[in-house]
Amino acid sequence: MFKTSKLITLAGVAALSLTLGACSNATTNAATTVATTTDNGAKTVSASTANVMTLSTGTFSGRSDHVTTGKVTLEKTANGFQLNFASDFFLDGAPDPIVAIGNDDKYLAANKISTLKNKTGSQVYQLPANFTPGQFSQVYVWCEKFSVPLGIAELSN
Repeated sequence: MFKTSKLITLAGVAALSLTLGACSNATTNAATTVATTTDNGAKTVSASTANVMTLSTGTFSGRSDHVTTGKVTLEKTANGFQLNFASDFFLDGAPDPIVAIGNDDKYLAANKISTLKNKTGSQVYQLPANFTPGQFSQVYVWCEKFSVPLGIAELSN
């Protein structure tokens, strides 16, 4: 009797786990959450919907004797537009790095998106509501302190 009761209980727990797992998969498929840890240890979390459309991509190349590498994508989501730095993103380091968009290797302070969240890895930057695709062809990692580019990615379709 004890073994049968224990087996029935285990079967019930397994069925409940499968049912809950199926429910949580539906939620996971509906939205993806990206968590990153900044260099100072602070955690940031951003959510993006599963309906993400890639508009253009680019690969960072270093500038001003800095090593900046990795892929970046410009994406359209239900919440607007965002820049998505891939997991292979890397910056060798610099004081005061920021993320900006622009054209012709010319940084304008008005095009600043955010401070760089982390020197390595995946990170997502929400673009302003008035952003228009095609208006900018480059993504910059820029050093505000010395006003020099650290890396630039040319965006292409």
